[in-house]
Amino acid sequence: MKKTILLVIIVGMLGWAVYDFIASANDDDITVLDGEEGTMIISPSPDQGEDVEQAEDVGLEKGEIAPDFELQTLDGETVRLSDYRGQRVMVNFWATWCPPCRAEMPDMQQFYEEKDVAVLAVNLTSTETSIEDVREFIEEMGLTFPILMDDEGELAASYQIQAYPTSYMIDSNGRTSFIAQGPMNEEQMVQQWENMD
Repeated sequence: MKKTILLVIIVGMLGWAVYDFIASANDDDITVLDGEEGTMIISPSPDQGEDVEQAEDVGLEKGEIAPDFELQTLDGETVRLSDYRGQRVMVNFWATWCPPCRAEMPDMQQFYEEKDVAVLAVNLTSTETSIEDVREFIEEMGLTFPILMDDEGELAASYQIQAYPTSYMIDSNGRTSFIAQGPMNEEQMVQQWENMD
């Protein structure tokens, strides 16, 4: 009897997972890609034939003005997102303990060096063991773009970060043009950079 109940529960959970997967795969707002590093959920790109409605509101959706923030860099410099208005910006949320973040970093450094883009790498400092781990990671990876410290996790919460890494591609007008939950390779970064103003 207990085995039958357990089997019914497992079959029900499996059925729900399949239904949820199919329903989310049919959602017009996202695309699910299976890559080497796992599943990546992204917002639609312009080549998919979907226009982004230009919203005047500040928000986290594609086409909205990305919420401004102010954080300290690892070196103590204050950085605001609004300081980069007029430039294309990649805001990346990451942590040293995150294997997909580690895999993405060399591509992000190459992207930063080769394209006219500001990369703001927001470290999820509240999840780190120590600041020294962050310093060692940056040195090991040879990172030269600004590393911002989200000490209390407030920015990650306000940007509703649920997967690591998560990247927001923000155009020169301050609008979010692309959101990636999961790692991106340099080719994907360049493609999205080319689609921005």
